[in-house]
Amino acid sequence: MQRRLKKLGIHKTDPGDLTAAERARFAKLDIDPASITWNRVIDISDRMLRRIQIGMGPDEKGRTRITGYDISVASELMAILALTTGLEDMRDKIGRVVVGTNRAGEAVTAEDLGVAGAATVLMKDAIMPNLMQTLEGQPAFVHAGPFANIAHGNSSILADQIALKVADYVVTESGFGADVGMEKFFDIKCRYSGLIPNTVVLVATVRALKMHGGGPRVVAGKPLDFAYTEENLPLLEKGCANLVAHIENVRRFGVPVVVAINQFKFDTPAETELIRRIAVEAGAEDAVPASHWANGGDGAVRLAEAVVAACEKPSDFRFLYPLEWSIKQKIEKIATEIYGAGSVSYSPEAEAKIELYTRLGFDKLPLNMAKTHLSLTHDPAIKGRPTGYVFPIRDIRASVGAGFLYPLCGEMRTMPGLPTRPVFYDVDLDLETGRVVGLF
Repeated sequence: MQRRLKKLGIHKTDPGDLTAAERARFAKLDIDPASITWNRVIDISDRMLRRIQIGMGPDEKGRTRITGYDISVASELMAILALTTGLEDMRDKIGRVVVGTNRAGEAVTAEDLGVAGAATVLMKDAIMPNLMQTLEGQPAFVHAGPFANIAHGNSSILADQIALKVADYVVTESGFGADVGMEKFFDIKCRYSGLIPNTVVLVATVRALKMHGGGPRVVAGKPLDFAYTEENLPLLEKGCANLVAHIENVRRFGVPVVVAINQFKFDTPAETELIRRIAVEAGAEDAVPASHWANGGDGAVRLAEAVVAACEKPSDFRFLYPLEWSIKQKIEKIATEIYGAGSVSYSPEAEAKIELYTRLGFDKLPLNMAKTHLSLTHDPAIKGRPTGYVFPIRDIRASVGAGFLYPLCGEMRTMPGLPTRPVFYDVDLDLETGRVVGLF
């Protein structure tokens, strides 16, 4: 409060009720309601909350506006938590959060509103990573949860920094593929942490690659098609084009890559060997089957040995783009080189945001592309390795506090909805035993 009052030229020791003169100074913020981009967040999948009208009550008469909700993992505060390096840094980042503009077109921040200090207090305990352990007793930090399809998709910088002080090798998560989570890891997280990984571990499965080869759709709760339970080398080989694209994406950054083939009971030795051969030919250091889901640590020994060997290899790390590039240059670099697009289209809303953010000086921030994780493209239904398509940018939002802009690609939404057949159809209570059934 005192920092906000001082910024506005108000010197007051008691942050109680403000005088009329002081309220008038706050009014000088002159926020344009139509410019507000800060959404509420909630941890419920509800498509009806994507776009709502507020201010309908009698006490808010004349203050109605259209807004919406995001899922909590898409919140800028979640991104700040994952990218902060300490309390002071978090306080500064929260203060820089931009909620909209005033009628003169200038940015209005959380600091201007006076909420940055209180928000930091709410987050001060969340900044501490959660120390947990695996079933075999290995330590694991679980900290932050920004999903890579709608946020930057990486565990926290603080957890990495602490882990590096107490371990010889640290495995840190980068969610949803080399086209989404890994690209954001390098171009966003590595920039702010100063940490560069020695090796990338790319996880693949026979099932997923068969789907990218044109296999039938997999529906939760329904039996797998025979294409996924019987050996089918031609289908798998076709789908490996998707794996090759991911390997090439890793190599663009100059870092060695090891493919972890996450095995399932229907996989055959011939299918595993096919993946290994194609991966190595594409430039991977190795491709190793892993069965840790069934055999614990013993099932990942060969993978661990391959990762250690790759960590000893030389690397030539480089970012995909310089921050000095324009917003469109960065978008088009990611879309054409990482996603394989031929060109990029921009909606009128996206064009307006590019003009606004460039004028406000936000164009030098890295980009966090909000894109589906189910395809290299913007369309989750398109599998394999398509090229030459038009990649659409629907809108662009600014997470200035966290330190990035995030374009919304295609129909990607920051508030998910329930599927056609929600899981709750199968959940009930056994009234005789009192046990929950159908939840797992």
